[in-house]
Amino acid sequence: MQKILEIKNLTKRYGKTKLAVDDLSLDVCAGDIYGFIGQNGAGKTTTLRAVTGILDFDAGEISIDGHSVKKDPVFCKSIIAYIPDNPDLYEYLTGTQYLNFIADMFGVEKTVRRERIEKYADMFRIKDDLGSLIGSYSHGMKQKIAIISALIHTPKLMVLDEPFVGLDPEAAFKLKQVFREMCDAGSAIFFSTHVLDVAEKLCNKIAIIKAGKLVACGDIDSVRGDESLESVFMEVLENNER
Repeated sequence: MQKILEIKNLTKRYGKTKLAVDDLSLDVCAGDIYGFIGQNGAGKTTTLRAVTGILDFDAGEISIDGHSVKKDPVFCKSIIAYIPDNPDLYEYLTGTQYLNFIADMFGVEKTVRRERIEKYADMFRIKDDLGSLIGSYSHGMKQKIAIISALIHTPKLMVLDEPFVGLDPEAAFKLKQVFREMCDAGSAIFFSTHVLDVAEKLCNKIAIIKAGKLVACGDIDSVRGDESLESVFMEVLENNER
């Protein structure tokens, strides 16, 4: 299976003492919906930000579709989409203006972008609000705009930090459908979540991080065994505290 994301021995420190990510390695392949779980402060967001090229790191290698994030950042960013847990959007633009700005950044042809904006705006029930300023949107509406902006260039890899926070149940359901469609077409999803039930039902692979170290990863059935993911998660945390 083609590797879309390769993380090898990733290490990131904050200052001289804080080791945020400690020698972490994992692969995300085409077709994977890969869940990344751990407690607050475990290193999830640091890892995601390093993958997307936003955050420099001290040691290790990160490659996207065979290209180094450090050596070929422009290519890597051209085929990924990143949605942080609290997206910063241009609040003095309308939804339409913002989506067209993102489409311009990725060179999406005007007819294609129009079709995609209409498709996803209908899907997430935000079409009637696209003419309003983003500053007037609720948190959930901003999250929907961020999702549409991430989908507009059909990324090969989507990296998301807690993507379901703030979404209503219908929008969350639709986003899961989009994930599956993208992966069926050969893309990959790598996302952090605190919602173990979502990870268990949606993901085919899972990684558990504790205090910057990867403590379990692989196919969800092999990680989970005969137990629930919640039971495995709690057991892993307890074992690593002993």
